Amino acid sequence: MEPLKVVARLWERIEARDWDGVAGLIAEDAVIEWPVSGERIVGRANFIAVNSDDGYADERSVELLRILADGNLVVTEVEMPQDHVVYRAVSLWTVRDGEIVGAREYWTSPGQDPAPRWRAGYVEPLVAD
Repeated sequence: MEPLKVVARLWERIEARDWDGVAGLIAEDAVIEWPVSGERIVGRANFIAVNSDDGYADERSVELLRILADGNLVVTEVEMPQDHVVYRAVSLWTVRDGEIVGAREYWTSPGQDPAPRWRAGYVEPLVAD
């Protein structure tokens, strides 16, 4: 399966809470990095454990906003609204032989990093889509 389809299917399986389906897309020794929180997830089993944890894998939806591929590199932007916050992630996925072998994901919430006042004369507010 081509890399773009592997990653698109990953997000579909995450939204469906189909952890066996997710596991089938992740290499056993995959490494996923979350620089914003300073964490590295090593291995398929740990990736599934983190994402399927009852306190973390609630009934939130996953909206794939963008997906682009260049060879084995796939970039996605997703949005996951929750009760009082919206999470967004830009993820850089590496796919080899139909499996995700690595990723670097940047998770944040819009407005979490307030703009400094000194830039006010040079910028305008970004209006949500």
